[in-house]
Amino acid sequence: MRHTTAGLLIGILTTFAASASAQTVPTPTADLPIRDLAPLVVSGVQPGPGLWKVRRGENTLWVLGTVSPLPRRMEWESHDVETVIAQAQEVIEGPGVRIDADIGFFGKLVLAPKAFGARRNPEGQTLQQVVPPEMYARWQVLKRKYMGEDRSVESYRPILAAMELYQAAIKDTGLRQGGVVWPVVERLAKRHDVPRTETVVTVMIQDPKVALQELRESKLEDLDCFAKTLQRLESDLGTMRDRANAWAVGDIDALKALPYTDQNEACLRAAAQSGVLRKRTGDIEAQVAARWIGAAEAALAKNRVTFSVLPMRELLKPDGFVAKLRAKGYAVEEPQAPGVPTAGDAGGAR
Repeated sequence: MRHTTAGLLIGILTTFAASASAQTVPTPTADLPIRDLAPLVVSGVQPGPGLWKVRRGENTLWVLGTVSPLPRRMEWESHDVETVIAQAQEVIEGPGVRIDADIGFFGKLVLAPKAFGARRNPEGQTLQQVVPPEMYARWQVLKRKYMGEDRSVESYRPILAAMELYQAAIKDTGLRQGGVVWPVVERLAKRHDVPRTETVVTVMIQDPKVALQELRESKLEDLDCFAKTLQRLESDLGTMRDRANAWAVGDIDALKALPYTDQNEACLRAAAQSGVLRKRTGDIEAQVAARWIGAAEAALAKNRVTFSVLPMRELLKPDGFVAKLRAKGYAVEEPQAPGVPTAGDAGGAR
């Protein structure tokens, strides 16, 4: 999904503090030295993986699975994707969440202090006071390694401290979040004049001042998010590198075989299930799934060719978005051997 880790919580914190969207991904800075990992073997122009096919009669939805992070020095350019988009009647954008409030620029300035205050633990507690001692000791080791002596995060809630640490580690290991796949897809859609369908669910917060005050005073069940982030950074950075390389060269078997120690779901769950957000958004995860699946079914009912993108986990999970379409009776085919789609059959099986 196109929200950042714990995007729902970050949305409530930052939407009112600045004009930046909750979905904004930091622009990669200049290349940083790679520490502790073997050099990334993938660079330059790479094809990425083949496409999933979802069929209804003669109509086909082609789906590109995405992973994050990806190699910093890689450029993605897929002839398969361009061939499909050139013949498509529609491009369905990836799923996601956007949280907003109609309060204007000056309203955001007024609420900024409350928003920044909501980043911190209730009652002025420090990170050391709210996480178990063993977990905090592990945090200190990773923080020194990737963030140096930065003390500002020591007052952050665990979910936000974990996100700051994760972003610092990704930059430090030669990987990058975002900015690889969608810019290319957007450019191709414009080049071939293909209309795009947005599937992001927008949630309008009607009482932002009250919501922020409640958030400042409430506790989040986010220790699982914090723990899984530490675990991933301790043991999974090499796997992230391998997964990024496998995606870049289109090795689907390797992508399936590599374990997904993904903290994102735990972090998203912590944010989405907080009382502050749940009573204002309902089951936002179900809404996101319904929005993308609904767009996919509508496209399969009317278009000969449609293209979309999904996180790879939604393609591989037994209860993911594509599995839900399969359960509804749609035919689903996974990518096979490499091959460029022919003009007569958009994306003819790679």
